[in-house]
Amino acid sequence: MAIASTAGGASRAMTREEKKVIFASSLGTVFEWYDFYLYGSLAVFIGSTFFSPAIPEATRNIFALLAFAAGFLVRPFGALLFGRIGDLVGRKYTFLVTMTIMGLSTFLVGLLPGYATLGIAAPVILIILRMLQGLALGGEYGGAATYVAEHAPDNRRGYYTSWIQTTATLGLFLSLVVILIVQASLSKENYAAWGWRIPFLVSFLLLGISIWIRLSLSESPTFQRMKDEGKGSKAPLTEAFGQWKNAKIALLALLGLTAGQAVVWYNGQFYALFFLTNVLKVDAQSVNIMIAIALAVGSIFFVVFGWLSDKIGRKPIIMAGLALAIVCTFPLFKALTWAANPALATAQQNTRATVTAAPGDCKFQFNPVGTAKFTTSCDIATSFLTKNSVPYDVVSTAAAGTPASVKIGNETVESYDAIAAGDQAKAKETAFIKAVNMSLQDGGYPLKRAAAKVADQKLDAFVAANPELKLDAAAIRAGEKATVPIDQAVKDKLLTTDEAAGAPEVTVYNIPG
Repeated sequence: MAIASTAGGASRAMTREEKKVIFASSLGTVFEWYDFYLYGSLAVFIGSTFFSPAIPEATRNIFALLAFAAGFLVRPFGALLFGRIGDLVGRKYTFLVTMTIMGLSTFLVGLLPGYATLGIAAPVILIILRMLQGLALGGEYGGAATYVAEHAPDNRRGYYTSWIQTTATLGLFLSLVVILIVQASLSKENYAAWGWRIPFLVSFLLLGISIWIRLSLSESPTFQRMKDEGKGSKAPLTEAFGQWKNAKIALLALLGLTAGQAVVWYNGQFYALFFLTNVLKVDAQSVNIMIAIALAVGSIFFVVFGWLSDKIGRKPIIMAGLALAIVCTFPLFKALTWAANPALATAQQNTRATVTAAPGDCKFQFNPVGTAKFTTSCDIATSFLTKNSVPYDVVSTAAAGTPASVKIGNETVESYDAIAAGDQAKAKETAFIKAVNMSLQDGGYPLKRAAAKVADQKLDAFVAANPELKLDAAAIRAGEKATVPIDQAVKDKLLTTDEAAGAPEVTVYNIPG
């Protein structure tokens, strides 16, 4: 690839045209990353909306993340497809195609009905849209970097293209800011029901802005010169991968540079968000604020190290970054656990659960498509512990045919087999969860549950049914309360029609989470 250079390698100020190229290329790519990362930031809502409710929550989250990963699987093909198009027709028009595909596929996710409406078609369509996103981003990101590099002087190429490297972080930052604004504008119930779709719909506006900005750009001078001189490649894929000297460079870049960088980036930024929310049980709004601040602070270092790479070379910086990641990843996530949820970290350190089960009772639980049902007593126990971030050991010493048991501290809770329980399965599930939660609380684990609205007629029964919450009915009745019309209480399922008979209104208490 030919790059514009300055005579003698002397530094010079960035021209107005170069600033415009960097700004327009970076901003458009930020918007594309915004579209791409919305999915990951809202994976919990996507999992509950588009995948079968019969699948356990932890498995739905895994399935949602696998669908997120589908976008990455097709990114290399997007780079090949749109890279070839860019070499044949130019960078500018390729940008317009990739942006349109990305913007429309993201917008359609915001309109896509859930599993309750479309059934299995919902996750299938979702994955197709996700793959279109990955295809578009594969072409956009590499194309933007190439476009900027073809405008850059040789001795400032690292600095110029470093602005493109900030776009992934800024795109995630922008997605979190939009999510925070929507969360602050809606109740938790409305946000969970339909409000999470709004950031996806906003992408249509960003698509319009992106197209308007990119239309103002000129074609890359390097590409235009090659086209005018008739030196453009007629078979770019064959030349790049059909000749070993070129294919070797591509493979080294993919496996030696890009793969490691991807692990570091997604571990440190995207997975940190998922880890805080789903493993450490920090509320989503607080997590979004923390990650957004971290992204804003960290973005400048892309430019700093891009500038430094022009001075000392790329390899020392890449090697130092990978070495730091190897040394720091596990200690940092451990420190994150202690900082974000010290009660959970202390409990995990001091109290492990032991699941005692019959040989063969425990199955491999990775089931992203939801075709298997976890019904054995061991699987029910281990899936519940996993969902609640409780470390455990499995001991296969129980007699054949006996149900598994969970020991936490000095307490032992017997699990159940869902098939053998038959009609009693739901009651046994409730009793098992309650007993394990009480044992976890005694072991120091912080319990997290949603707030509950309870009618006065049901308060005493609620307190008796939830001893792990250690509630005092008299104290609740003496505290804040609301008076709700009886029709509204029935509509909100606080009372049945029979329970509401003869009363014009009902007193309702809000039990905090």
